[in-house]
Amino acid sequence: MELIIFYVFAAVLIFAATMVITARNPVHSALFLVLAFFNSGVLWLLAQAEFLGIAVVLVYVGAVMVLFLFVVMMLDINVAPLREGFARYLPVGVLVGAAMLLEMLLVLGSGELSAVGLAGGASEALGGVGTAQSNTALIGNVLYTIYVYPFEVAAVVLMLAIIAAIMLTLRRRSGTKHQDIAKQVHTRKAERLRVVHMNPEKRD
Repeated sequence: MELIIFYVFAAVLIFAATMVITARNPVHSALFLVLAFFNSGVLWLLAQAEFLGIAVVLVYVGAVMVLFLFVVMMLDINVAPLREGFARYLPVGVLVGAAMLLEMLLVLGSGELSAVGLAGGASEALGGVGTAQSNTALIGNVLYTIYVYPFEVAAVVLMLAIIAAIMLTLRRRSGTKHQDIAKQVHTRKAERLRVVHMNPEKRD
Protein backbone atom coordinates (compact mmCIF):
# COMPACT_ATOMS: atom_id res chain seq x y z
CA MET A 1 0.00 0.00 0.00
CA GLU A 2 2.85 2.39 0.78
CA LEU A 3 4.37 1.76 -2.66
CA ILE A 4 1.01 2.48 -4.34
CA ILE A 5 0.65 5.75 -2.40
CA PHE A 6 4.18 6.72 -3.40
CA TYR A 7 3.52 6.17 -7.12
CA VAL A 8 0.21 8.05 -6.97
CA PHE A 9 1.66 11.13 -5.27
CA ALA A 10 4.83 10.99 -7.40
CA ALA A 11 2.70 10.95 -10.57
CA VAL A 12 0.64 13.91 -9.34
CA LEU A 13 3.87 15.74 -8.42
CA ILE A 14 5.32 15.23 -11.91
CA PHE A 15 2.06 16.38 -13.49
CA ALA A 16 1.90 19.49 -11.28
CA ALA A 17 5.55 20.34 -11.94
CA THR A 18 4.97 20.03 -15.69
CA MET A 19 1.90 22.28 -15.52
CA VAL A 20 3.88 24.91 -13.61
CA ILE A 21 6.11 25.53 -16.62
CA THR A 22 3.49 24.94 -19.34
CA ALA A 23 0.42 26.77 -18.02
CA ARG A 24 -0.33 30.00 -19.86
CA ASN A 25 -1.86 31.74 -16.84
CA PRO A 26 0.67 32.68 -14.11
CA VAL A 27 -2.01 32.29 -11.43
CA HIS A 28 -2.64 28.72 -12.58
CA SER A 29 1.13 28.11 -12.50
CA ALA A 30 1.28 29.30 -8.89
CA LEU A 31 -1.65 27.05 -7.93
CA PHE A 32 -0.02 24.04 -9.61
CA LEU A 33 3.17 24.87 -7.69
CA VAL A 34 1.16 24.71 -4.46
CA LEU A 35 -0.05 21.25 -5.49
CA ALA A 36 3.53 20.21 -6.30
CA PHE A 37 4.78 21.35 -2.89
CA PHE A 38 1.96 19.51 -1.12
CA ASN A 39 2.72 16.25 -2.92
CA SER A 40 6.44 16.62 -2.24
CA GLY A 41 5.60 17.05 1.45
CA VAL A 42 3.65 13.79 1.37
CA LEU A 43 6.63 12.05 -0.24
CA TRP A 44 8.89 13.36 2.54
CA LEU A 45 6.45 11.92 5.09
CA LEU A 46 6.54 8.56 3.32
CA ALA A 47 10.35 8.67 3.52
CA GLN A 48 10.01 9.18 7.32
CA ALA A 49 11.38 12.73 7.10
CA GLU A 50 8.59 14.35 9.09
CA PHE A 51 10.39 17.63 9.68
CA LEU A 52 11.00 18.27 5.97
CA GLY A 53 7.42 17.33 5.08
CA ILE A 54 5.96 19.68 7.67
CA ALA A 55 8.40 22.45 6.69
CA VAL A 56 7.42 22.18 3.02
CA VAL A 57 3.71 22.43 3.80
CA LEU A 58 3.93 25.17 6.43
CA VAL A 59 6.70 27.35 4.97
CA TYR A 60 6.30 26.98 1.22
CA VAL A 61 2.58 26.23 0.83
CA GLY A 62 1.40 28.28 3.79
CA ALA A 63 3.61 31.36 3.44
CA VAL A 64 5.81 31.61 0.36
CA MET A 65 3.25 30.50 -2.21
CA VAL A 66 0.55 32.73 -0.74
CA LEU A 67 2.95 35.65 -1.18
CA PHE A 68 3.80 34.55 -4.75
CA LEU A 69 0.13 34.23 -5.64
CA PHE A 70 -0.68 37.62 -4.15
CA VAL A 71 2.16 39.30 -6.06
CA VAL A 72 1.23 37.61 -9.35
CA MET A 73 -2.42 38.63 -9.01
CA MET A 74 -1.53 42.20 -8.04
CA LEU A 75 1.03 42.78 -10.80
CA ASP A 76 -1.13 41.33 -13.61
CA ILE A 77 1.93 40.22 -15.57
CA ASN A 78 1.69 40.02 -19.35
CA VAL A 79 3.26 36.64 -20.16
CA ALA A 80 3.15 37.01 -23.95
CA PRO A 81 6.56 38.78 -24.20
CA LEU A 82 8.06 36.30 -21.74
CA ARG A 83 7.18 33.32 -23.94
CA GLU A 84 8.57 34.73 -27.17
CA GLY A 85 12.07 33.34 -26.57
CA PHE A 86 10.96 29.96 -25.18
CA ALA A 87 11.82 27.93 -28.29
CA ARG A 88 15.11 29.75 -28.76
CA TYR A 89 16.38 28.94 -25.26
CA LEU A 90 14.87 25.44 -25.10
CA PRO A 91 18.09 23.55 -26.08
CA VAL A 92 20.10 25.37 -23.42
CA GLY A 93 17.40 24.66 -20.83
CA VAL A 94 17.34 20.96 -21.73
CA LEU A 95 21.14 20.80 -21.47
CA VAL A 96 21.17 22.45 -18.04
CA GLY A 97 18.32 20.22 -16.83
CA ALA A 98 20.13 17.09 -18.02
CA ALA A 99 23.32 18.19 -16.23
CA MET A 100 21.41 18.78 -12.98
CA LEU A 101 19.68 15.40 -13.29
CA LEU A 102 23.02 13.67 -13.84
CA GLU A 103 24.53 15.40 -10.79
CA MET A 104 21.59 14.37 -8.58
CA LEU A 105 21.83 10.76 -9.79
CA LEU A 106 25.56 10.72 -9.03
CA VAL A 107 24.99 12.10 -5.53
CA LEU A 108 22.16 9.68 -4.75
CA GLY A 109 24.07 6.76 -6.19
CA SER A 110 27.15 7.40 -4.06
CA GLY A 111 25.44 6.05 -0.93
CA GLU A 112 26.60 8.94 1.25
CA LEU A 113 23.08 10.31 1.84
CA SER A 114 21.42 7.25 3.31
CA ALA A 115 19.00 7.82 6.16
CA VAL A 116 20.87 5.40 8.43
CA GLY A 117 24.16 7.18 7.80
CA LEU A 118 22.71 10.59 8.54
CA ALA A 119 21.00 9.42 11.71
CA GLY A 120 24.14 7.63 12.84
CA GLY A 121 26.27 10.71 12.18
CA ALA A 122 23.91 12.87 14.21
CA SER A 123 23.95 10.36 17.07
CA GLU A 124 27.75 10.24 17.04
CA ALA A 125 27.91 14.06 17.03
CA LEU A 126 25.68 14.10 20.09
CA GLY A 127 27.67 11.42 21.87
CA GLY A 128 25.13 8.65 21.32
CA VAL A 129 22.19 10.66 22.66
CA GLY A 130 18.85 10.21 20.94
CA THR A 131 19.48 6.96 19.07
CA ALA A 132 15.81 5.99 19.51
CA GLN A 133 14.46 9.41 18.59
CA SER A 134 12.83 10.52 15.37
CA ASN A 135 14.68 12.51 12.73
CA THR A 136 12.86 15.67 13.89
CA ALA A 137 14.27 15.28 17.39
CA LEU A 138 17.73 14.54 15.99
CA ILE A 139 17.62 17.67 13.80
CA GLY A 140 16.52 19.75 16.79
CA ASN A 141 19.30 18.37 18.99
CA VAL A 142 21.99 19.01 16.38
CA LEU A 143 20.61 22.42 15.36
CA TYR A 144 20.34 23.82 18.89
CA THR A 145 23.56 22.35 20.29
CA ILE A 146 26.30 21.98 17.68
CA TYR A 147 25.05 24.55 15.18
CA VAL A 148 23.45 26.96 17.63
CA TYR A 149 25.78 29.87 16.75
CA PRO A 150 25.27 29.64 12.95
CA PHE A 151 21.54 29.36 13.67
CA GLU A 152 21.60 32.55 15.74
CA VAL A 153 23.66 34.33 13.06
CA ALA A 154 21.09 33.35 10.43
CA ALA A 155 18.33 34.68 12.69
CA VAL A 156 20.15 38.01 13.07
CA VAL A 157 20.66 38.27 9.29
CA LEU A 158 16.97 37.63 8.67
CA MET A 159 16.04 40.22 11.29
CA LEU A 160 18.29 42.79 9.61
CA ALA A 161 16.64 42.01 6.28
CA ILE A 162 13.21 42.57 7.82
CA ILE A 163 14.31 45.89 9.36
CA ALA A 164 15.83 47.00 6.03
CA ALA A 165 12.61 46.15 4.18
CA ILE A 166 10.56 48.13 6.71
CA MET A 167 12.89 51.12 6.51
CA LEU A 168 12.78 51.14 2.70
CA THR A 169 8.99 50.96 2.76
CA LEU A 170 8.38 53.59 5.44
CA ARG A 171 10.89 56.19 4.30
CA ARG A 172 9.64 59.75 3.97
CA ARG A 173 9.17 60.98 0.43
CA SER A 174 8.65 64.59 -0.56
CA GLY A 175 5.23 65.45 -1.89
CA THR A 176 3.38 62.60 -0.16
CA LYS A 177 0.74 62.89 2.55
CA HIS A 178 0.98 60.91 5.77
CA GLN A 179 -1.60 60.33 8.45
CA ASP A 180 -0.69 61.47 11.96
CA ILE A 181 -2.99 59.81 14.48
CA ALA A 182 -1.68 61.90 17.42
CA LYS A 183 -2.56 65.20 15.73
CA GLN A 184 -6.01 63.91 14.83
CA VAL A 185 -6.73 62.85 18.40
CA HIS A 186 -5.46 66.09 20.02
CA THR A 187 -7.18 68.45 17.61
CA ARG A 188 -9.57 71.09 18.99
CA LYS A 189 -12.89 72.38 17.81
CA ALA A 190 -11.48 75.83 17.09
CA GLU A 191 -9.02 74.33 14.62
CA ARG A 192 -11.67 72.49 12.64
CA LEU A 193 -14.88 74.54 13.04
CA ARG A 194 -15.47 78.19 12.21
CA VAL A 195 -18.76 79.97 12.94
CA VAL A 196 -19.55 82.75 10.48
CA HIS A 197 -22.03 85.51 11.46
CA MET A 198 -23.83 87.11 8.53
CA ASN A 199 -26.30 89.97 8.68
CA PRO A 200 -29.68 89.23 7.20
CA GLU A 201 -30.42 90.85 3.88
CA LYS A 202 -33.71 92.42 2.96
CA ARG A 203 -35.40 91.30 -0.22
CA ASP A 204 -37.44 93.70 -2.37
